[in-house]
Amino acid sequence: MPEAHPAAQPDLDVLIVGAGISGISMAAHLHMRCPGLRYALVERRERLGGTWDLFRYPGVRSDSDMYTLGFGFEPWTDADAIANGDSILAYLDRVVGKYGIAPHMRLATRVLAADFSTAQGLWRVTTEDRDGPRELTARFLYLASGYYDYDSPHDPPFPGRENFVGQIVHPQFWPEDCDYSGKQVVVIGSGATAVTLVPAMAQRAAHVTMLQRTPTWMSAQPRRDRMARIAQALLPASLAHRLIRARNVRFQDWVFRTARKSPARIAAFLTRATRKALDHRYTETDWQPPYGPWEQRLCLVPDGDLFATIRSGRADVVTDRIARFNASGIMLESGRHLDADIIVTATGLRLAMAGQIKVTLDGVRVNWRKHFYYRSCMFSNVPNLAVAFGYLNAGWTLRADLTAAYVCDVLNAMQAKGAAIVRPVLPADHGLEEDNVYQFSSGYIQRALPLMPKSATALPWRLNQDYLEDLRDYRRRPVDDGVLRFETVVANTQKIA
Repeated sequence: MPEAHPAAQPDLDVLIVGAGISGISMAAHLHMRCPGLRYALVERRERLGGTWDLFRYPGVRSDSDMYTLGFGFEPWTDADAIANGDSILAYLDRVVGKYGIAPHMRLATRVLAADFSTAQGLWRVTTEDRDGPRELTARFLYLASGYYDYDSPHDPPFPGRENFVGQIVHPQFWPEDCDYSGKQVVVIGSGATAVTLVPAMAQRAAHVTMLQRTPTWMSAQPRRDRMARIAQALLPASLAHRLIRARNVRFQDWVFRTARKSPARIAAFLTRATRKALDHRYTETDWQPPYGPWEQRLCLVPDGDLFATIRSGRADVVTDRIARFNASGIMLESGRHLDADIIVTATGLRLAMAGQIKVTLDGVRVNWRKHFYYRSCMFSNVPNLAVAFGYLNAGWTLRADLTAAYVCDVLNAMQAKGAAIVRPVLPADHGLEEDNVYQFSSGYIQRALPLMPKSATALPWRLNQDYLEDLRDYRRRPVDDGVLRFETVVANTQKIA
């Protein structure tokens, strides 16, 4: 038997990368469930918030209700269920203060690389801040860096783009000095960002046109939840939050399942509602998608603001394809020309795995495509690492909270067992059947498929898209399930390919 060696003492027990919703959830869970562990929360931006600090475009808001996008452990008490970006940032600030997270945060610090040393049972992490690069060590690495590339959005090379004399703006990099008052604006896209931008910009612009290749399924929802406000007035905040959250989770789950099982039923309902909201402005060409509801994410229209803006004539929708840009706007394949002073390319995100950090195991670069998800947050044969990757069909934070609680259980089990390394072991002859869990036709999903880890047909090797099933699984399946292996640091340990 090889001789066992004690693990080297790292600078930190846990390093969390990313101070958005997922990272803050993990930090709060560590505070509540693992109070003795030393952790740091590093964030490349100069303040917390992640997505909600990055996106500054007009009207930026949540694309799901805050009772499910907010944390399960911290009630959302604001009046609006669909909240603007500033309200969400204020909520995150409150959580950071309440759970003592601020002293553990290191802002303006970017993680460049992380190498796991099997011999030492720790991660060697290269970071960079204002003073230059430095190295720190951590027992466990938690990647809460989101799912898209902060530096490079999806921005197609439209022909003739260089000839346009006006301003071209991508929502991911909205300039503070962008003045669209009295301007002709064309917003390219019909996803959540475009649906938010059009009514917001139409308040000051001369006119806004939403240019789309195909329509998107949309659903109007009140910005304020009347039943939730009643519950908040009558019940303690934490109880009201749990009840509202449970109700919304179950309703959203029913809608998604019904849309997949009987798409025509949901399509007919959404079509009737959209037709009524738009009245004479409704046309099938502009509002009848060529795919079923929830084959792409359903776009939320709070208080029907987009529909009201189009009905008023301050905005319109054009369904066509771009032939080229020219000096004064966009020439369409149909021969129609759209005049524009400003073109907003709301053309989508570019997904990135592990926050584009160079992750290596004993110096060998991890190819994520060769690994299976384990319990939706860890990876086959990868030690001491977890990621937060939210649901595509429900509030992101639902899984972020589940994952954070589970990782805390793993860390506590490691302490109890005196283990330095933990990894989900999957033998080479595993026989798992790979499944496409990204069953969404959205462009950003399809473009990223070659980069994503594998997913099996069943738990625990599946990136599941069913929150209620996951919730049951986390409650019933023990941490030490025979798959997760707890190890001490051992000399001459073999590397896993």
